[in-house]
Amino acid sequence: MSEIQALIDALTGLPRTRPAGRAEAEALLARLRSAAARWADVLDEAREGVREQVPPRAEAALTLAFRRAEESYVELEIALRDCADHRDPAI
Repeated sequence: MSEIQALIDALTGLPRTRPAGRAEAEALLARLRSAAARWADVLDEAREGVREQVPPRAEAALTLAFRRAEESYVELEIALRDCADHRDPAI
């Protein structure tokens, strides 16, 4: 589970206050995207580690959790792209 410490570091690195502007909001989204990717990696490692050792429903539930984590990453990537598309060119 090598990704767990990286996930913990990503989560503890998140700001504890609301973003003060657009740039800080984008930075927060980027950090959340990174944390989502790491969470997906943790779930994938766990899924591979318990494959054929747990009942089929448990394996399916872990697979679904992994897919949802991947979807979270994709949604945050879309949000970041949208921010970049709407960034003021004068900045």
